[in-house]
Amino acid sequence: LERAEHLARLLEVNLNLMLDHSATPADRRWRRVLECMGQAPKNELPFDTHRFTQLMCVDRANLSSIASCIGSARENARQVREQISSEMWEQLNRLFLEVYRHRPGDDWNAEPMTFLAGVQEGSWLFQGITNAMMNHGEGWHFIRLGRYTERALNLTNLLDVHFAAIAPGAADAHIEWLGLLKSASAFEAYCK
Repeated sequence: LERAEHLARLLEVNLNLMLDHSATPADRRWRRVLECMGQAPKNELPFDTHRFTQLMCVDRANLSSIASCIGSARENARQVREQISSEMWEQLNRLFLEVYRHRPGDDWNAEPMTFLAGVQEGSWLFQGITNAMMNHGEGWHFIRLGRYTERALNLTNLLDVHFAAIAPGAADAHIEWLGLLKSASAFEAYCK
């Protein structure tokens, strides 16, 4: 679930940066997203915004897509169903059903930002339910360990890819640094 939230935030930030008329071409921006998710970019992948967001959001054949990550999280939760609260299961199931109702080829121009915000909010809600409803014992600590390990890996990849891509003194370097901070959910902390 942490990976799905990270990818949703990464896509949302990059879609917004494209609106700022960044000098970074879209295909290079999307290649960076793939690298941040640990995928080697392939030349045959669609790098137009419409098809790429579908690939990374709802394409179940792509194991790094949001739909695949949430599907894996649901399957993992199903296997330990007796150890999690019914509220946790219901929230994860709601998020799964919401994501899986979208299919590749649907009219994705409708509003990808609403989809991405829904994924992030669903993940936050699951985390809140987990903290409020689950006994803070070994299972709870295991969930937290998994979440923070995944978060550390995601941020390490994000920093590694962005530091290599942002040229010092470039005309749009400040926009790219802003995007990096927002991708790491660190912009507000940086400003305060």
